[in-house]
Amino acid sequence: MAAAAQAPAVPLSAEQAKAVLAEVIKAFGAPENAQRMEEARDNACNDMGVLKFARLIKSYESQDPEIASMSGKLKAMFLPPMTLPPHGAGTGGVAAS
Repeated sequence: MAAAAQAPAVPLSAEQAKAVLAEVIKAFGAPENAQRMEEARDNACNDMGVLKFARLIKSYESQDPEIASMSGKLKAMFLPPMTLPPHGAGTGGVAAS
């Protein structure tokens, strides 16, 4: 078990995070990576490294609009589009008086 120990993680700067996001988006968007992309979507919830990276990127989103934009693109690759239910009369909402 000791041989499997990892070195402590070094936090990325905002500029490094931008560079990593740009490369990841570019790689995931490449047609030759389509099969790997499907596998990544299937396994994403099982990878602690992805979660740590996502948490780090989330911390930079409010500081840098470019990181926020790239993060949105990356999320769109992994999360299916969601449609919101209609908000009108008769949908069970509270009517304004």
